[in-house]
Amino acid sequence: MTDFASLHQAGAPLILPNVWDVASARLLVQARFPALATTSLGVAASSGLSDGVDATHAETLRLTRRLACLPVHLTVDIETGSVATAAAVFEAGAVGVNMEDAMGPADVHAALIRSVKREVPDLFVNARTDTFWLRPGNIAETLLRVRLYADAGADGVFVPGLAEPADVAAVVAAVDVPVSVLFLPGQMSLPALAELGVRRVSMGSLLYRAALATAVDTAVAVRLGHTVRPDLPSYRDINTPAVDRLRSTGQLAVPGSAAASS
Repeated sequence: MTDFASLHQAGAPLILPNVWDVASARLLVQARFPALATTSLGVAASSGLSDGVDATHAETLRLTRRLACLPVHLTVDIETGSVATAAAVFEAGAVGVNMEDAMGPADVHAALIRSVKREVPDLFVNARTDTFWLRPGNIAETLLRVRLYADAGADGVFVPGLAEPADVAAVVAAVDVPVSVLFLPGQMSLPALAELGVRRVSMGSLLYRAALATAVDTAVAVRLGHTVRPDLPSYRDINTPAVDRLRSTGQLAVPGSAAASS
């Protein structure tokens, strides 16, 4: 398998889908994505928790362990994160983490990045700053923060919310590590982002929100007697991998055996 860091290429950015469970991950592996990330919103919301408050440590670690067997690189959104959480998901099989500053003190986040890289040097740390996400964008503060995080040892920097080419270009020019942005429908195209030097494009919570919208639309279509889209994954498409996994581990008996008939 190609080294995860080498997937961040100039001119051909890593397109990174974000998953929230094993089923979504398996389908994206089948679609030939070489790397997947988790979405903290999807993990939190599907567990009845709030995102952005560091409430999903147990759920995130549990999901990481379940996804580790898939033939794909996995990077995990650990929100603000901690050294212990970063080390735990690495041990569980993740090759990278996303750590956000949540607009807290930049020097504190830089110190955390430094500590994580010292404790888990082989973990790809993508340092996120929320200067364009939690409030109106401030490019001067963004540049200060991404430089500080790169100097602290971050392997990449992530600025969700960037939507202007000049701002993207400024961030790319400010650091020597790969720059990640969030895909924003209707904003800059993938070719435009690649031309600006972006090396990773995250889908964030987009797929999770799209799945929820599709579920509601399908339920309403059934209620109204409208046609349901015919190209949905079948029951067998979703269930067969899980059944095969259980059989291979001896947790599910083969049909026709004594155990299966009991």
